[in-house]
Amino acid sequence: MRHLTRVTRLVAALAVAPVLALTAAPTAAATQPSNRSDTLHDAVVAKAHARATGAATAWTDARVGVIRAQSGWVLGMATLVAPRGSDAYPDSRLFLAERRNGSWEVGLDGEPAFAAISARAPMLSAHEREVFASHGGNVGTAANGDYRTGMRLPYGVGQEWRLSGGPHAWDAGSGPWSSIDLAGGDGRVLAVRAGTAYENPGCRGEIVIAHDRGYTTKYYHLVNRTVPPSVSVGVGHYLGNIGTAIPCGGAASYPHVHFTLMQHGQYVNIAYHIIGKWVFINGPQQYSGGYALHGSKVAAAGSGLMNNYGALGFDSGIVDANGGGWVYRRTGPGTSYSVAGQVTDGSTVKISCSRNGTTHTGRWGATALWNKLTDGTWVSDAFVYTGVDGPVSGWC
Repeated sequence: MRHLTRVTRLVAALAVAPVLALTAAPTAAATQPSNRSDTLHDAVVAKAHARATGAATAWTDARVGVIRAQSGWVLGMATLVAPRGSDAYPDSRLFLAERRNGSWEVGLDGEPAFAAISARAPMLSAHEREVFASHGGNVGTAANGDYRTGMRLPYGVGQEWRLSGGPHAWDAGSGPWSSIDLAGGDGRVLAVRAGTAYENPGCRGEIVIAHDRGYTTKYYHLVNRTVPPSVSVGVGHYLGNIGTAIPCGGAASYPHVHFTLMQHGQYVNIAYHIIGKWVFINGPQQYSGGYALHGSKVAAAGSGLMNNYGALGFDSGIVDANGGGWVYRRTGPGTSYSVAGQVTDGSTVKISCSRNGTTHTGRWGATALWNKLTDGTWVSDAFVYTGVDGPVSGWC
């Protein structure tokens, strides 16, 4: 039996005949390889299904929402709706479309065509064009070994929220464990980093933010949303409140925000990424088995409380004494140098440069790398988590 695709349109002040003329039509074949189609609806849905992975390849309810349009150009959101009541979440992606030579060329977030069209699209802001330029590549689920995000947690700095759901897959099991659930505090969900925020026009209750470095963050189950169809936001911008809304499927038995991390249009494992100066770790099972680390402090999935310490700088690290209370600072890169003081577990240190010295073993393994801090003292990289395996500020 064929399922009809639902098309959701944002009726804005702009009058764009090719978009407003869209009507419901059968879902296009998921295997259609072309970027181009005579009908925008068909092109977007075909690309969404072709890009789908895991359980989403079988989801037939697709929504195409228009965010902004200008004679022959469209910015919108393609959403594959998750089964209602399941642990899966909607697969939503920004798209850009250009009408050329009588047909539509479509690029989804993460495809080279997305970045290429963004360079030409006249209705994009300069900031959007700059951000979208970094969304045209591809990375693996390991994020190429660089787990720095420059993000804080999606609530107020200094607040403690509960890690109600540890790392889990967005599609109920088969995909990367790209998501976590957070609840409590004052319930106000905030942007983790500056970018351009979009309310999904086909899925009220979901906010999507495009950031630099190819990152995208998604916030689901929201109520009292304040984001217009699209708006440039700074870090900490109020997006809405935690809730139980499931406008595009899934489930929510208590108010929370389902937070998802993507890079270059791909779901990436949230594990080892630094967000709010916490490092997320997968457990033996999704939701209940994982945890987060701030230095040696552990927040277990289900009940663990996470203080939002703010964003970690790209030239900084978090001291992890691997269960101890502090780490020695020395006058040079090795234990043969004299002790210059101590730095406490969980502290943030800013790094000037790095060089090799004596080898030490910490939580993350053995290394000979030492980091020179901005105060002139040195700390072994074995006891500093920076999100990369190597210098963050170059060699000394």
